[in-house]
Amino acid sequence: MRAFIYPKLKKDIVEIHSRDYWVKIVEFLQQNWALIDPEYDKQQVRVFFFHDGAGVFDEMTFSTMKEAEIGLRRNGFKRLSDDKELREFFRIPPEPPFWRTNHPNGLIYSSGKFWRDASKL
Repeated sequence: MRAFIYPKLKKDIVEIHSRDYWVKIVEFLQQNWALIDPEYDKQQVRVFFFHDGAGVFDEMTFSTMKEAEIGLRRNGFKRLSDDKELREFFRIPPEPPFWRTNHPNGLIYSSGKFWRDASKL
């Protein structure tokens, strides 16, 4: 059973429509999750990064879905639906409501601190 910490205010809720989960195992029993949501009005996609309790701690925008997927793979994320072993281990990924929170190390991906960009390879 998971312990959930729910947002105190409704404004802290983050609407994410995708359920095509990506996961990166950071260390033993710690992982970061990602979902890619299209922003049709801006013709781009937004990647939301969150922890096991569904707290969204960072986000990045990309021009296309393919660009976002390549970036996630380059940075150690795996698509949950593509990996049977991961699906068996993570039977229930984090579920809504997703809510805004802070990571102890700040904006770890969008700042570039823990994000390998193709232009920097």
